[in-house]
Amino acid sequence: MAITKILIANRGEIACRVIRTAKKMGIKTVAVYSDADANALHVREADEAVHIGPAPSSQSYIVIDKILDAIRKTGADAVHPGYGFLSENPLFAQALEKAGVTFIGPPVGAIQAMGDKITSKKIAAEAGVSTVPGHMGLIEDADEAVKISASIGYPVMIKASAGGGGKGMRIAWNDAEAREGFQSSKNEAKSSFGDDRIFIEKFVTEPRHIEIQVLGDEHGNCLYLGERECSIQRRNQKVIEEAPSPFLDEATRRAMGEQAVALAKAVGYHSAGTVEFIVDGKANKFYFLEMNTRLQVEHPVTELVTGIDLVEQMIRVASGEKLALAQDDVKLNGWAIESRLYAEDPFRNFLPSIGRLSRYRPPVEGKQPDGTVVRNDTGVYEGGEISMYYDPMIAKLCTWGQTRAVAIDAMAAALNDFEVEGIGHNLPFLSAVMGQERFRSGKLTTAYIAEEFPEGFSGVSPDAAASQKLAAIAAVIHAQVQGRATQISGTIGNHPRVVGKDWVVKLGDVSHAVTLSGGADAEAVTFSQGGETVTVAASWHPGQTHAHFRLNGNKLGVKVDLIGSAIRLRANGMDVLARVRSPRVAELAKLMPVKLPPDTSKMLLCPMPGVITGVAVKVGDTVEAGQTLATVEAMKMENVLKAERKGVVKRVAASAGQSLAVDELIMEFE
Repeated sequence: MAITKILIANRGEIACRVIRTAKKMGIKTVAVYSDADANALHVREADEAVHIGPAPSSQSYIVIDKILDAIRKTGADAVHPGYGFLSENPLFAQALEKAGVTFIGPPVGAIQAMGDKITSKKIAAEAGVSTVPGHMGLIEDADEAVKISASIGYPVMIKASAGGGGKGMRIAWNDAEAREGFQSSKNEAKSSFGDDRIFIEKFVTEPRHIEIQVLGDEHGNCLYLGERECSIQRRNQKVIEEAPSPFLDEATRRAMGEQAVALAKAVGYHSAGTVEFIVDGKANKFYFLEMNTRLQVEHPVTELVTGIDLVEQMIRVASGEKLALAQDDVKLNGWAIESRLYAEDPFRNFLPSIGRLSRYRPPVEGKQPDGTVVRNDTGVYEGGEISMYYDPMIAKLCTWGQTRAVAIDAMAAALNDFEVEGIGHNLPFLSAVMGQERFRSGKLTTAYIAEEFPEGFSGVSPDAAASQKLAAIAAVIHAQVQGRATQISGTIGNHPRVVGKDWVVKLGDVSHAVTLSGGADAEAVTFSQGGETVTVAASWHPGQTHAHFRLNGNKLGVKVDLIGSAIRLRANGMDVLARVRSPRVAELAKLMPVKLPPDTSKMLLCPMPGVITGVAVKVGDTVEAGQTLATVEAMKMENVLKAERKGVVKRVAASAGQSLAVDELIMEFE
């Protein structure tokens, strides 16, 4: 049965991703959109678009009747659900089947079986899949939870059966934590999912999150397409993924792949799906975690190393076609990395950020001169809005290279070339990870971010070598700005304006005395201290916000902003303000008083644009460190603001229901 028109029951980058493959296959597409997405990229790229309701997804994207109505209006004969929203809702798949519309996904039975964590683990065990030691039955009360936990052996993971996204999960290291964790998980599961069933399993202390991509058809064929390492996570949400895993050997890869296929066959699976495993980095053992009965966010890295378009395969399988390849046809070529670019501020504990993308310039996609490949899956554009109603992901930046080291270097370069302005974003954080020796060596666990950034992210401080490189760039930029100024001013006869060659470049607390020589296009910057010379070839010109510089022949992409007399430079996670002065002015600058920022240490400021959903204290209250002060809701997330230290509330400036901008005052302390 040939599919002629696909409605994408989703939004953002995944909707654009499906549209791209459908167009390649000559299939018409239909987008659906809410009030907030009227001007979204997926709406522009689809052949047709249907409005389905207000901005909240609960009133639009996850309302089955509205999707069915859009199908009837457009005559779509198939639906691709993307991921999230309705993608793993068996009721949606059943409704499409009843309406005679093809669901580009797995059968209803597989969705139901794998959607329940307890049921899925039982099926996995029966299919010969390695499972985490634990108690798969329902647990009645805290006393039973403590008894089971002790029998399994601490530490244990207490988990909600219907959970997801890190909700309803607690780690217990002793009886007391098991008792408390059971009740907390039960309460959270009930409020989040309406299902308070709990199970307990062994907690792996050095876990790696590695998943197997499976692909099956309706004729009983099923194969695996290698693995993805997804251990770099924050709050149980993946941030950086790669394929293949730097940990697995061929024998382990085959064992995991064969078990994933066995599980898929046990539930009659067809379409693309992912079997997730927790891998014990110490014991080199792997255990089944769950099966996602949909396309994964990180599927591009698998496509880059296999050359297989997973969306195309999903469409062909849904059309009734047999898989055109066998297991022996699957070859892993090279290495791919994916970095998730989020609208969140890493300097504010990754709080969501909303607003207009005043600048959005991704790196050039496709094959690069050095043989690497850059791919950017996105659903936004310059001038578009990042809404508070949906997931904060802006784009998925992917790079491919023949080796892992080459792919990482390509990612570092692509991140440097990615320009995003107008909102907070995690580009500096992603760049910082790419430069870490632990990441480059492949020593990953799901606790990586917590271990490497225990105090949060505060940027990357340039070491001596990086400081020197940035100082050389700043000196050349300054010389070019001054050179341009001589062409438009200071040209009085017999009084030519001369650009000096001796300068002092100050980056933070470090000053570099330099001398420039050579032409403007290839300046030689000699540092007085040590006498080292750095040759800088610049393609930058005044007014340009990004340029490539060659430092002694090595290319570096740098974002450049002229801020008054200062030069802001951003690269490799570093963000520095350089001031280039003549030696005399530099001496005088040392005598100038330093203006300090205002003291906000006794204030609670709103960390993001949002709505105050609750204020937990009043004037005169004494609060302790860690005590909840207020809650702010933004981008579907409720953020609890807690006291950093003991204090007395002097003034409360905000109330529940009030909308605040970033840094607006919520309360003040004595």
